[in-house]
Amino acid sequence: MTSVPRVVLASRNQHKVGEIRRILKEAGAVVDLVSVAEFSGVPDVVETGLTFTENALLKAREVAAATGLPALAEDSGISTDALNGMPGVFSARWSGRHGDDVANLELLLAQLRDVPDYRRGAAFVCVAALVVPAGTTPGLVTPATPEAVAGPAEVVEEGRVDGHLIREPRGSGGFGYDPIFVPEGHDRTTAEMSAEEKDALSHRGRAMRAMAAHLS
Repeated sequence: MTSVPRVVLASRNQHKVGEIRRILKEAGAVVDLVSVAEFSGVPDVVETGLTFTENALLKAREVAAATGLPALAEDSGISTDALNGMPGVFSARWSGRHGDDVANLELLLAQLRDVPDYRRGAAFVCVAALVVPAGTTPGLVTPATPEAVAGPAEVVEEGRVDGHLIREPRGSGGFGYDPIFVPEGHDRTTAEMSAEEKDALSHRGRAMRAMAAHLS
């Protein structure tokens, strides 16, 4: 029997763990995806990058090095037209407290209070990075270049969905900024959609489906 490769997701956010596990499974990726929270002694990675790609690779590289296993990481956030792309990489700690979804959302709404509807364009962006340590899980991912064979193999994929921000939260699903984000071509927020509907169009869904092609 062929063993299923174990891949460590560089996140302790159980919402994200469940969502990514579901997306990868539906996309046909046959891996045992586990949270980094299951490994003792692995410190939180400080996100010092200035782009989603930098942060995703930083997290994947550090978790792969700490666990010796293939590591999957993602960095994502919301980019608003009126704030010149912010919160961007600071989305999860926009209010000053990392992971405080309510405070982050309320601060963003307050900052956009006087912004007219036609300038409330926004986009959810997600960059996923997979790092496979050299000599582990052969065949899990094909290195892009011969030089990569001697060191860790790395793959990066991006997903994006455009839309706009409403003025009051709607819906009880999802997390983060979902209650105020309406995707282009829709009239409901991503928090008002079922998990399946959201996965089909979300930035994370698009990035992880692209990544699943490397894990299939």
